[in-house]
Amino acid sequence: MISIIQRVSTAKVTVESQVLGTIDSGIVALVAVEKEDTEKIANRLLERILNYRIFPDDDGRMNLSLRTIHGGLLLIPQFTLAADTNTGNRPSFTSSASPEKGRQLFAYLQETANKIYPGTQHGQFGADMQVSLINDGPVTFTLRVSV
Repeated sequence: MISIIQRVSTAKVTVESQVLGTIDSGIVALVAVEKEDTEKIANRLLERILNYRIFPDDDGRMNLSLRTIHGGLLLIPQFTLAADTNTGNRPSFTSSASPEKGRQLFAYLQETANKIYPGTQHGQFGADMQVSLINDGPVTFTLRVSV
């Protein structure tokens, strides 16, 4: 699984003019599922997102995690992160999971996040979403978890 995480001061996701999720200070995690991904990999990615130390401590150093600051988490499915962009001028999605598998693993990630980190917000798999955010820093990282 691949995730781009962004430290934000505020964010929301909208589908057809309806706000599906909104957070204040926290993390927006764009998430892509690849062919070989499993629930075990989804669990590991979620733990990394929740525990990645990207928030400033009292000395201004990135030393605190989302869990530590009790920030918001907004999960957004984004299959395009799994694109192979090494050659040509058009992305290839050969490493992306099938839509069915992507939907299933994103739903699993979302359900698990809600159990262990209540208040998690999320986008809608397969929908045309509009994501608005204010990147705090900006601070953005790519997390990749594989077998």
